Amino acid sequence: MKTIEISDVTLRLAESGAALSFKERVEVARTLDRLGVDQIELPPLKDDRADVLRNKTIASVVTSARLAAAVGMTEESVETAWESVRSARQPALHIMLPASSVQMEYLCHKKAPAMLELARTLVSRARYFTEQVEFSILDATRAEADFLRRMLAEVVEAGAGAVTLCDSAGIMTPEECAGFIRELPVPEGVRLGVELSDGMRMAAACAAAAMDAGAAVVKTAITPMGVPCTQDLAAYLSARGEGKGLRWNLRVTELTRAAGQLQWMMQSQRSGGSPFDSGVDDTGTAICLTAGDSVEEMVKVVRHLGYDLTEEDNARVYEAFQRIAAKKQFVSARELDAIVASSAMQVPSTYRIVNYVITCGNTTSAMANLTLEKDGERQQGVCAGDGPIDAAFLAIEQIIGHHYELADYQIQTVTEGREAMGSALVKLRSGGKLYSGNGISTDVIGASIRAYISALNKIVYEGN
Repeated sequence: MKTIEISDVTLRLAESGAALSFKERVEVARTLDRLGVDQIELPPLKDDRADVLRNKTIASVVTSARLAAAVGMTEESVETAWESVRSARQPALHIMLPASSVQMEYLCHKKAPAMLELARTLVSRARYFTEQVEFSILDATRAEADFLRRMLAEVVEAGAGAVTLCDSAGIMTPEECAGFIRELPVPEGVRLGVELSDGMRMAAACAAAAMDAGAAVVKTAITPMGVPCTQDLAAYLSARGEGKGLRWNLRVTELTRAAGQLQWMMQSQRSGGSPFDSGVDDTGTAICLTAGDSVEEMVKVVRHLGYDLTEEDNARVYEAFQRIAAKKQFVSARELDAIVASSAMQVPSTYRIVNYVITCGNTTSAMANLTLEKDGERQQGVCAGDGPIDAAFLAIEQIIGHHYELADYQIQTVTEGREAMGSALVKLRSGGKLYSGNGISTDVIGASIRAYISALNKIVYEGN
């Protein structure tokens, strides 16, 4: 039996089509991995910082598929691409260069000898980092036969373990495609793949012919993107694969539902909507931070969002940011905006939360155990209440020895999804005046406690 690998190019091609958001790219990768595709391809890095973060996040959620990062045309881009996926379970590097005269000169401004030298250099550099190196020969079907064979031999000698032939023009018939592949001398042990344009709506048929001719890898997309659709290839393999001695890893029974979900998501993006939190600011630039980012990096993003904070406010925002980032893989621009709103431009913190434990259930009263710090001294309060929020507020009043009228209390989500951040607003009345406090957290009870303490500190600061 011959194993056919499915290499999905949805994320790589989506870069020039629907502008998928950070979370949407991660969700696409997660779904493809769950479907059992053998390889997920990522686009070349453009905005190094944001794109590297994107790749690292995808690497953390892909558990079985090979993750191939496309490199640029410089040796430096090879190392950057590798750093972005090296944490993946199966990291790979993907080099793509043209072989036809028109594309070599138009896209790369290079003649044939210079292109061969560049191909050798990039493959050798990639091979330094990993054994999983793929070389895609773009516009291979319009290349001169001698040059194509020479490029194939050069990249294999330099260390490429997989070679993909690309019919960029999309004008080959299935018979021509099979003949083209049979004529190329592919060394034993090298995985031969095909990426076929669907210009004549014959890509799936050409893929079937290519597999008959010896191709072991087929590039597909989960949604219509000008290459064979994964569903079409799966239908062929299900109907004829066993009879032709082919096996594959794709979970065909889950394919239709997953493809429908992703097609809906990408169509929503094209029409201006999005079923996921975008993580993109108003300028359209992806802004995402992780717990490993320094305070200087965070300050740059805060300034990009339009805030000019004092050094003290920046320290407060960074402390709050670290608390949120410790619970999430990344913090988006929208989330950072909420953090600034709740942490910056605040009065000195007379009271500071040390820790809290809340217990509640349908057969027991809610209990809150809070510890606050004031002037270096820790004070503890334990109270029962009508629900966890009431118990927490009563515990705070027990510590401070005073009851303030709760004029208003609101809670809402700042972001969407299972890791959504909650934003709480608390208004306390003291001396006939209202004092409001805001708190955010992935825990709505924690957000409420922080909002109460924020309002309380303002009261204490003004001496009321």
